[in-house]
Formats: sequence, structure tokens, C-alpha cells
Amino acid sequence: MRIVVQRVDNASVTVDNKVVGKIDKGLMLLVGFTEGDDDTNIAYMVDKVLNLRIFDDEQGVMNKSLLDVGGSILSVSQFTLYADASKGRRPSYVKALSGDLATKLYDKFNKLIKDKGIHIETGIFGAEMKVSLINDGPITILLEK
Repeated sequence: MRIVVQRVDNASVTVDNKVVGKIDKGLMLLVGFTEGDDDTNIAYMVDKVLNLRIFDDEQGVMNKSLLDVGGSILSVSQFTLYADASKGRRPSYVKALSGDLATKLYDKFNKLIKDKGIHIETGIFGAEMKVSLINDGPITILLEK
């Protein structure tokens, strides 16, 4: 499981010219799955994301988590996180989990975040999406389990 975490002032995702998810201050997540990912990986990554201390404290030091600042999450499925471009010029996506399996894990991931009391918005799995964000910092971190 891979997640690109971006601290944002705001973010949104649009499908067919309609905004389907939008947040203000919080985290924009690009989420990808691979073979072997399971509920244990999801629980670990949710805990990691929610407790990642990448928001500024009163002294301007990144010492606060999303939970501390009361931020929101915009979660977008992203199978291309498992692209392999090591050979040739056309990436291979064979390491990305198939759509049916990835959808179930993605839904579980988002539900677990919601169950923790976090406001979460999402894109639409498998849709052609346009993502817009203002990266705060910029802070961008890659997590993998």
C-alpha cells in the first residue's frame, strides 16, 4: 500500500465537470494498493496518516497531527502509484491491485478514517478525475507499508 500525503490549504476532485469531493485545511491523499495488502496494512496506514506530525505548532515547528488541528481528508484512488517505468518508456501497472480487489480495500480505508471521526471526502474509484489543490508548505510525503 502506498499513499502520497500532501498537506493542503484546500483540495477538490472533479468528475465530468462536477465537484465530487472538496476540503479545506487538511490532507490530500493519493492511495494505491498492491498484491498482499489487507486490513492490517489499512489499519496501520490510517493510524500513520492521522498521527503524522506535519502541521505547525505555535512555534512554527511541524509538531501537530491532523487530529490535533481538526483537519479534513480528501482521498483519491491512484493505481499509478504502482507504475514501473524501469524498462522502456511506457510504465507497467502489473504491480497495481486489480480494480475489484482495490475497490474493496479503498472503501475499507476510507470507512476506517470516517469511523475515527474525521471528515473525509473522496473521488470516484476508476473515474477520470481532475484533482486541484493548494499544497501548503509544500509538504508532500510518501508512505508505504
